Amino acid sequence: MKHQHPDRSGRPGNFLGVPAASPPRSEQWVAALGALLGMAVVLLATHALLGQQAAVFVVPSLGATAVLVFAAPHSVFAQPWSVLAGNLLSALVGVACQRLLPDPTLAAAAAVALAIAVMHAARCIHPPGGATALAAVIGGPEIHQLGFAYAMYPVGVNCLLLIGTGIAFNTPFAWRRYPASLMRYVHVEAAHGAGEVVPDASHVRRALARLNVVVDVGPEELQEVIEQSLALAREEQAVPPAFAVGRCYGSRRPGRHWSVRQIVARHPGERPEHDVLVYRVVDGKGRHRLGSCTRSEFARWAGRELRPQKAAR
Repeated sequence: MKHQHPDRSGRPGNFLGVPAASPPRSEQWVAALGALLGMAVVLLATHALLGQQAAVFVVPSLGATAVLVFAAPHSVFAQPWSVLAGNLLSALVGVACQRLLPDPTLAAAAAVALAIAVMHAARCIHPPGGATALAAVIGGPEIHQLGFAYAMYPVGVNCLLLIGTGIAFNTPFAWRRYPASLMRYVHVEAAHGAGEVVPDASHVRRALARLNVVVDVGPEELQEVIEQSLALAREEQAVPPAFAVGRCYGSRRPGRHWSVRQIVARHPGERPEHDVLVYRVVDGKGRHRLGSCTRSEFARWAGRELRPQKAAR
């Protein structure tokens, strides 16, 4: 985000933007393995189309795209429209600048600047697009002789290969399916206390516009962060929520142990938090397994309530 918050200034590393936390180690290795596969596909295709020398100028921008697709698959910058349109339009802008501006320095600077403007206009901001536009100017004779076909191949072809690899690779991992629209579950509004107001995605979207901030996740994911924060606050000062029989709940933390549990029975205990919940795992790790735990234990495990999305079945 662009805004500064004085109350954070005391945390070491805040000035440099060092994150306070990192994804689970398993998630880091999944992202690295996906990038390995994606870049292998891109390199093989680019070498076959242009040869190894020209690939040196084209592949770096696609390497940056691979970071987004495999390390941040739900980022708005990583979605297929941003990847494909952002790189294609940037490539066309770069070729036009290389042909129309005789000074290489001016052409290179103009290519990146105009690529940003065009991506903004087309709502397909994709940071590696700047490198794609720059490669069209400084890529040498092998790139220049392609002309505007450079946008179709290798750029367009490789973008499609990365998107396809990203979809195929991320599909088995239910918590990181790509693109974000393929996530199996959608949010079900939870019951809140009397007088409590909880923002939805439209409120988040309007707040971003009012603050004039830029983030790399969608309003829906920001809404989830807000709701999870509220849920944690409620847990610290109240009894666990009443989980309903027949409803589905996803685990709080993503990763290889992510799962979805459906409550199939509830047995009262001496106190509400001691109620025993019987559940069936309907998705993720341990699918089809039955289990049971106390209501308090389930509350510590559970994230948000989910419902199957029919279109994804």
